[in-house]
Amino acid sequence: MRQSRTASIKHRITGVVAALCLAVVPVVATAAPAQAASTCASGGNIAMGKYYVVNNLWGSGSGSGWQCVWDNWQSGDTIGWGTNWEWSGQSNSVKSYSSVVLGWHWGWQRSGTELPVQLSANRSVPTTWDYGVTGSGTMNVAYDLWLHNQSNPGASSNPTDEIMIWPYKSGGAGPAGTRQATVNIGGGTWDLYRGWIDAGNGNGWNVFSFVRTSNTNSVNLNLRDFTGNLVNRGWISNSKYLSSVQAGTEVFTGNGQLNTNSYWVDVQ
Repeated sequence: MRQSRTASIKHRITGVVAALCLAVVPVVATAAPAQAASTCASGGNIAMGKYYVVNNLWGSGSGSGWQCVWDNWQSGDTIGWGTNWEWSGQSNSVKSYSSVVLGWHWGWQRSGTELPVQLSANRSVPTTWDYGVTGSGTMNVAYDLWLHNQSNPGASSNPTDEIMIWPYKSGGAGPAGTRQATVNIGGGTWDLYRGWIDAGNGNGWNVFSFVRTSNTNSVNLNLRDFTGNLVNRGWISNSKYLSSVQAGTEVFTGNGQLNTNSYWVDVQ
């Protein structure tokens, strides 16, 4: 069982610094399937239209190992990509969150994301994700949503809220905070956790995690349903701005591979 996610948030603050912290073994990239581009560099990223795939190894200091990412295909706003890894070290500490990013991630890289958007606008944010996971160890497959008070957060801006959505987990991975409720959203049943991230120096933010009670390898969701659930509970204000939607895998320990067969998200 994952004991604490406080340490796991360092990548939200130190993603740029973490990009300098780990020398990976480049030969492992040959294990990936045929691809147009790949990187094993910490912080390396690959542009894919309005998204980019980032090899985010923010927690590598709590263990040792490597991770790589690659792109497979793109058709409009629908993409396929993958990542593989091998990590050892502290079993309750996340080593990496390699993911596809739409919008803000301690700064902006791509245009045309339609983000940020204020929750009060009630915009639909549909998404589909079909993927396969192989290997063993402790990890999850998760969306990570970031919220801010301001409409155009800069690279040094901390979020006010973080929302994670876990459709898959293995090896005893668990979220920060304590379980508050069980909810039915998007054809699935989710345990809802609420916690706080202490980012140090008097900074921090709320974290809410929806953890699916049974694993799935394919989702068709409207992310508005998750933000709306929290607004209706009075836990977040609808004056907040959704600034980022990310989707990838948090790896604690072990070796494996995530193959995204198809991924898409849009703001409508």
